[in-house]
Amino acid sequence: MSSASVIIHSAVLVDRNRAVPDAWVRFDDGRVAARGTGDSWRDRMPPAAVTDAHGRYLTPGFLDLHCHGGGGYAVEDGADAITSLVNTHTAHGTTGMILSLVSATTDDLVTRLQIIADASERDTRVLGSHLEGPFLDTDFRGAHDPSVLRPLNLATIERLHAGARGTLRQITLSPEHEGTFEAIDWLTRAGVRVAVGHTGADFDTALAAFNAGASLLTHAFNGMRGIHHRAPGPVVAAMTAPHVTLELINDGVHIHPDVVNLAFAGAPGRIALITDAMAAAGSKDGRYRLGTVEVDVRDGIARLAGGTAIAGSSLTLDIALRRAVAGGIPLPMAVAALTATPATAIGRGEDLGSLEVGFPADAVLLDTDLTVTTVWVEGRPVARGDDRVTQL
Repeated sequence: MSSASVIIHSAVLVDRNRAVPDAWVRFDDGRVAARGTGDSWRDRMPPAAVTDAHGRYLTPGFLDLHCHGGGGYAVEDGADAITSLVNTHTAHGTTGMILSLVSATTDDLVTRLQIIADASERDTRVLGSHLEGPFLDTDFRGAHDPSVLRPLNLATIERLHAGARGTLRQITLSPEHEGTFEAIDWLTRAGVRVAVGHTGADFDTALAAFNAGASLLTHAFNGMRGIHHRAPGPVVAAMTAPHVTLELINDGVHIHPDVVNLAFAGAPGRIALITDAMAAAGSKDGRYRLGTVEVDVRDGIARLAGGTAIAGSSLTLDIALRRAVAGGIPLPMAVAALTATPATAIGRGEDLGSLEVGFPADAVLLDTDLTVTTVWVEGRPVARGDDRVTQL
């Protein structure tokens, strides 16, 4: 995608765990072409569209490692729905996202992985797919349909990987079951990140999976054993393993704010704020479907219909950012959890998640209250904080 030159100046640039006042950035041909501070941007002005940030915050575009839907649509609803749900999240600052699939039959998952692969070819915002199942523990399945959960099987994994055509970015497994280490070995060799989640694993089992190559913890604290002083569980195992990124759903429902602070302190630089959003994100309360199960959303909280189990969230990443900062996380650290950290977690830290020169011109301008005002994708302003996204 080609785009006109853009200069954004007089911003507080929040990037790479730093906040730089009076900063400017220039975009050319969809990439960051230059950056600096003060009035030196004037030397590079013509020809360019100029935005005066007036001291507002400029950050890299947000990256969501784990998202099931938004704007009234689920990933499973097909190609047009994917465009709509991605647009919804872009209006809230997300310029790159991994589309997550809940457990289903192998045939259904292969078809859906192919649709996501097609979407990633036409839209740079679609970074690939995440299989959240079907190789999960029944007792910790959360909102997953128990009838489609199954034991680990390498032949099935190979078929799913082939269906994704190189776009499968991560898969969530429960490591206490037979075949785990063979699967981790095969997947990591294939370039797929393995996440521990929806699991009854204890500390030692989870740590063994991380030592074998698993590198993510799916929505930490949820769908797993908690921290006990004599049985620390998977969360502490992830904190112990220095290569592991911990996903957090910071919506005030899944995790208490003080536990969010505990996670940031326990794994500095390794927290990725995610949405785990289902269709209701950016939409309204009501009844929705998450895979094969029905979900009721009331006051923005998604639960299995007729039950109490949480079933994803209605979160967007701008809200997750505001909640983190309000809870005491420094702004540069919170922004890193939406940008550089998730990029690194999927092996894209050298070309995504920053506004360094040469990186994609994906950026978010935030007001002083951290409300999204403008979003750029590949140097083009596509959203202005009002849930409207221009056609890419």
